[in-house]
Amino acid sequence: MIYRLPSLNALRVFESAARHLSFKEAAAELHITQAAVSHQIKSLEEYLGVELFRREGRGVQLTEAARASLPRLREGFDALAAAVETIHERGAETELIITAPPVFAARWLMPRLAEFSKLAPQIEVRVVGSSRMVDVGALDSAALTGDLDLRGETSGVEIHLGAGDYSGFRADRLFGVAMVLVASPELVKGEPPLREPADLSRHVLLHDDAMDLVAHGNGWQKWLEAAGVADKVDGSRGPRFSTNMLSIEAASQKLGVALALRPMVDADIASKRLVEPFKIEVKPQSAYYLVCPEVIADRPAVVAFRKWLLEKAEAERVRR
Repeated sequence: MIYRLPSLNALRVFESAARHLSFKEAAAELHITQAAVSHQIKSLEEYLGVELFRREGRGVQLTEAARASLPRLREGFDALAAAVETIHERGAETELIITAPPVFAARWLMPRLAEFSKLAPQIEVRVVGSSRMVDVGALDSAALTGDLDLRGETSGVEIHLGAGDYSGFRADRLFGVAMVLVASPELVKGEPPLREPADLSRHVLLHDDAMDLVAHGNGWQKWLEAAGVADKVDGSRGPRFSTNMLSIEAASQKLGVALALRPMVDADIASKRLVEPFKIEVKPQSAYYLVCPEVIADRPAVVAFRKWLLEKAEAERVRR
């Protein structure tokens, strides 16, 4: 069968621009100029005889025709990538990129990663910290995993904190989390003391964006409600940080009291760097997942890392 198709490059540019809803971001992702993106889109529209984008303010929106065709186009690219994957010899592949929330990468993965390096010394690991791995509202978004390049030479996996629905991707649940309050030991024993939850009214509450995503709202408000002191402590006040890593560090430096996820702070609590003054936990409907495209799930580097990580996650669940 002879297929009558437009330029594959034009289709690739369209998919990127449609995913980002931005010609500028598509140009950056594809390492071409914005003018080249516009040219490719225009040539594709002329070939198809339909408009694909409409200008709205400084951005663009998909037309109905573009929106209807996009899912099938993505399926086609994935199928093409899978076909190439069956041809390409992957046995010698040695590079693996792991993208994870910063607090997971620093507090949980790093203390264990040396063991993986000893087990698989041929695999060169690159760890990338990204707050985007905390899924919006702790609900999974295809736009997050959609940035993975299935056609790349390097394998890439992601650690997501979310609800676990990643259509088209292989997702393995690692373990759940619990939101707890942590503070410096000196702050708890200092003046004013922190003997009961109501005492928080006299302490600085440290906020971070990631914790609010996990809590589906104001994380402090949820914790104060669980502690029964929401009417006594203002959960909206206090400085804000972009990541949980920063708010935890601020707590260790006695700048205030933070919320953190167990088991991410278990080592800090065990070393007395931080303390958990109240045994009050809020368990969000979220867990850590190892996520990767199905098309690369059987690559040697991915298989080795997945096997090792699931064993470590199982040990974590047993320990808790």
